[in-house]
Amino acid sequence: MSIVDKLADIFAGRSYELHGVYHLIIQPKSVLRKWRTSHHGFLFVIRGQAKMKVNGTHYALHPGTVLHASPGLELNAQLLGESELEYFSLFYTLDHPEMLKSIGEASEHFLLEPGPSPSVPELLTMLHRNIRMSETSIAKLRAKELFLSLMHQTLANCQYRASGSSPDKKTIEQALAYINEYYMNPLTLDELASLYAMPPQRFSYYFRKYTGWGPIDYVIHYRMERAKELLKNGTFLVRDVAASVGYANPLYFSRVFKKKFSVSPSEYIRQLEP
Repeated sequence: MSIVDKLADIFAGRSYELHGVYHLIIQPKSVLRKWRTSHHGFLFVIRGQAKMKVNGTHYALHPGTVLHASPGLELNAQLLGESELEYFSLFYTLDHPEMLKSIGEASEHFLLEPGPSPSVPELLTMLHRNIRMSETSIAKLRAKELFLSLMHQTLANCQYRASGSSPDKKTIEQALAYINEYYMNPLTLDELASLYAMPPQRFSYYFRKYTGWGPIDYVIHYRMERAKELLKNGTFLVRDVAASVGYANPLYFSRVFKKKFSVSPSEYIRQLEP
């Protein structure tokens, strides 16, 4: 089992606690003083380059690299080039830290190469903002949701880069299942593509190849079919049906529904009346 698979297994099935997310920008040619880790942590490089030494092992850091280190390790870094170094550091504790030893000899420190992804800085920014306000149980739950989304995106990108192969039909079936479950959310092509570590154009091409639909066309199709079922089987107001399938604006929902079925939601309800 690869490091990526083992990490996915650990975060999918084990308890952990987030301790903090920090956003730092370091000026060019800086040399960071030595420091020692107190928790497990990830360092996500957003821009710039640096040479990091972890207990004597050197790592080249650049955008799209993620360094992991365990507690008690000595780190120091030197910036390379003329650009600032921007990175996020994320610290956590596992309830069963010995699980990381299943990774093997590299369990204390290792480098992941997911590559640059526009969704990762966005997730890190939201997590950084959210974790500082996580005083309520709901806020803490949101922070964990963002963390899991971040880890899924990072590990999926690693897996995709390692395979270098085209997505198979099973991957697109997973995407279909995701849309069918979360169709009421504000899904975008970029978001769907990032879930499967693909550029939007590539994801769209394979989605259409295996389903005959464009990704967003399918989202609209599925929403309208669900809306039709709700109108047929319930006594819901049109605005409530619209909200249930992901449309905050009932008028826009009505236009999309009419384009799909050549009849407005209100007219469809009237046609159902005995």
